[in-house]
Amino acid sequence: MPTAIAVTSPDLVLPPTDHQTPTAALLQSPGVQPLDAALADMQVLVEQHGYVVALYPASIPVAHERRLHTVRAMLESDRIALLKLDLPPLGVAVLVRQLRQLSICDFSAGVVASAARLLSHYIYSGAMLHTVAKLDRVPVSLKAHAKSWVPGSQFGVVAAPSPQLIKIGTGKLTGPEFGTQMIIGKGQSTSDWVTATLAPAWQVQGIEESTLPADSRVWWGTSKMVEFAAFLPDISVLYQLVSSVRRENCSWCGIELIGDRCGFCSASLLPAGSSAAGAAVSSTAPAAASPSAAAAPADSQKHATGVLKRGAITQRGS
Repeated sequence: MPTAIAVTSPDLVLPPTDHQTPTAALLQSPGVQPLDAALADMQVLVEQHGYVVALYPASIPVAHERRLHTVRAMLESDRIALLKLDLPPLGVAVLVRQLRQLSICDFSAGVVASAARLLSHYIYSGAMLHTVAKLDRVPVSLKAHAKSWVPGSQFGVVAAPSPQLIKIGTGKLTGPEFGTQMIIGKGQSTSDWVTATLAPAWQVQGIEESTLPADSRVWWGTSKMVEFAAFLPDISVLYQLVSSVRRENCSWCGIELIGDRCGFCSASLLPAGSSAAGAAVSSTAPAAASPSAAAAPADSQKHATGVLKRGAITQRGS
């Protein structure tokens, strides 16, 4: 059975791009599902799939995040990875679908989990906003904040892989240098700037519409928005990116990984030459919190980007 991919909201499960892509399991919030039922559901997932990789946006309620950690702790399982992602919700949904695709490839559960940190840097997540007055996840200058109160103002924002903010009509957002498709989710906005201006400027090769995730309004601080995410759509490309990175074994739990941090226990990869004994008392011991996708595995990202530049991946405009 493939590694189970799990999410905290049904709107993070995008339609599959083919008949082979499995769906994702839903991990309900405490207000919807009692603890004993959550424990039973997770136990079934672990027994059926061997490993579970759960992804959730940083914007979910604290009680829901606490429930995830409680379930893992009570089951005393090292087969459950909890990945807290700093991507906007629609970007999380894209990443979830990519990991669903990879889960049926010949990758181990540890590689699938740690691939989330790598692939997140190839998802350009942002939004067109009518106000940035309550935006706190991307740096907003005082000048932009003041312009936010001017009637009719619109802003283009990219939150990841690096923050950008412009007032529409006075600047351009830097996009990916490789071929992508784009998915959009519309809030309470009728603007066509994303599809009519941004997508052509980024030479997007196709646009997909989706329901706006419920957490998007909280993440962006407004409902007057159009969220978007440009991403690598081809499973063969994703496979090449992940395969191009050297695999290691986690110095703490022993699971296979790529990059510099284990997706299951959060331990950092030990430098070459470090002793196993030192690992037990070093700062690489598993952290209490789950790893965030915001931190880039630098060597892995550099190597994978080299794959792009060598032409293994279709370049934009080719």
